[in-house]
Amino acid sequence: MEIYLVGGAVRDKRLGLPVGERDWVVVGATPQDLLSQGFRPVGKDFPVFLHPATKEEYALARTERKTGPGYTGFATCHDPTITLEQDLRRRDLTINAMAETPAGELIDPYGGAQDLDKGVLRHVSPAFSEDPVRILRVARFAARFARWGFRVAHETNALMRQMIDSGEVDHLVPERVWVEFARALGEQTPQRFFDVLHACGALVRLFPEVAPLYPPARPAHHGQDNGAFFALPAAVALSADPSIRCAALVCDIDRATGASFDTQRLAAMCARLRAPTAYRELSALALRQRGRVHAAGTLPAPDLLDLLDALDAFRRPERFEDLLRVCRADARLPDEADAYPPAALLRAARGVAAAVEVADLVADGADGEVIARRLRERRILAIQEMGADTTQDPASGAAL
Repeated sequence: MEIYLVGGAVRDKRLGLPVGERDWVVVGATPQDLLSQGFRPVGKDFPVFLHPATKEEYALARTERKTGPGYTGFATCHDPTITLEQDLRRRDLTINAMAETPAGELIDPYGGAQDLDKGVLRHVSPAFSEDPVRILRVARFAARFARWGFRVAHETNALMRQMIDSGEVDHLVPERVWVEFARALGEQTPQRFFDVLHACGALVRLFPEVAPLYPPARPAHHGQDNGAFFALPAAVALSADPSIRCAALVCDIDRATGASFDTQRLAAMCARLRAPTAYRELSALALRQRGRVHAAGTLPAPDLLDLLDALDAFRRPERFEDLLRVCRADARLPDEADAYPPAALLRAARGVAAAVEVADLVADGADGEVIARRLRERRILAIQEMGADTTQDPASGAAL
């Protein structure tokens, strides 16, 4: 029995990146061999085991055979005769098909180290075309490694285009598309994810709402900065939260479609992708209210209070802050701008309005309708009279 470190841990180690999860391949063993050593089985489709001490995943070396369409149409084979090279051959990209011995010796039968040095995302074998999820994974790795100038190999881009033309991508289920999409939003250059999908022809099939960000007259170059993104990259600089970045992307879509991307189309997109509630709500709020947020400095006190209520700023302050970050990303500010005045103004207005004491309004036994009217009147008066410095956050002094 031989054990090798494989996949992303080997890749990231060679790139000088922190190594997170470590995956292992076991060659020359049976499930019973691992069970007898205390490993716990967790795999359903193929034998994967958790180490009794480290809890890291150990998988028996295996091969795969295509049996049907989509990413589920595979039959796996695992037995002690399967070699490490055979196991690595079934992987998606050469940079993910490297292994390392316990002594630290690199095993690289498909040229992954060379492709790492050249910044190339290249498929390992023609079997790449059997799994449409790999198109999304290539796009996501392009988003992750864009800072080093990684590009998709010409032959890999051509193979992905063949997969689109053959209809293989149409077998992707929404849940798998969403997983890769959400992971891509968490990368340092998420717009590259869409660049790569556009270049191979998958974007209009998987994310048709994003397609208008790509001018039809501009040729695709294997995912090299073709999209007209503005808010999304700005959001990356403001927050690592993928729901904020998703809402910023929605702002870009709305701008690219001439403000014709309404809440109904957004709801349809979110339903198709099975987007979680937090993503749906923040994106819809940004789509409906970002124009009013940008214009907050022109609004009288009653309208400012109405806007705060529309943003649910008093009941959901965390989401209110998220929305301000989305609007900050969407604002077309000059390069030298270090603050977003509407955010400071709305924070200040929320602060003084929330400070109005409700207890004073209920002392005389008035009914709910009267109390609500009085509360609104006093909050409007507080906003009118506020003397806060609206270029700073009243609570922290932090500019946004």
